[in-house]
Amino acid sequence: MLKLIIGNKAYSSWSLRGWLAAKQSGLPFEEITVPMFDEDWDKRRGGDEFAPSGGKVPVLWDESTVIWDSLAIIEWLADKTDRARYWPDEDAARGMAMSMAAEMHSSYDNLRRECPMNLRKRFPPKPLSDNVVAEIKRVLELWAEARARHGSGGPYLFGDFGAVDIMFAPVVTRFFTYSVPIPNFATAYMEAIFNNHWMLEWIEAAQEEPWVIERYETPVS
Repeated sequence: MLKLIIGNKAYSSWSLRGWLAAKQSGLPFEEITVPMFDEDWDKRRGGDEFAPSGGKVPVLWDESTVIWDSLAIIEWLADKTDRARYWPDEDAARGMAMSMAAEMHSSYDNLRRECPMNLRKRFPPKPLSDNVVAEIKRVLELWAEARARHGSGGPYLFGDFGAVDIMFAPVVTRFFTYSVPIPNFATAYMEAIFNNHWMLEWIEAAQEEPWVIERYETPVS
């Protein structure tokens, strides 16, 4: 059976991506939560379970094979099951979806830093830096283009739920947590993400976690 090691569901955006990817595969997997930054964190992530991830989550074990990057986990599971579970069939749509997923993977550092994921909070609107505003604008432009070109078959960015939605799901939660003003089309997409049954399961579990990381409990000034 697959084994997925994740961090706190309330805070770990990369763990959410890995977990959604595992759910999308339809394969059974064992889920192991390692609370981030507690007294055993450094010891745990230095052990064999995390090797060779460098102590980061998520980590997927498939028998003796280890995959430790969220986008790599998506690709591994797509190859293992059916790539159509994750990526659109049509070439233009698939190319755009892959590009968007890769951009989400490698970009938006200011948004990540100033608006860390916290599924147990809703903060009032606050002034955001110019860099964050520019990154939010870019995300919304991508969402709008994907929905306009390829989203007619369903409520997600490319119609059906797939890899690109997995990659942007934590951004959806950030827009909610930090009360980011967004246009109506983005509201509809966010509602689709929040109403996804796997997202509901993850968010419910996040509310029940006993761990609190104080650095994520107040807005970054």
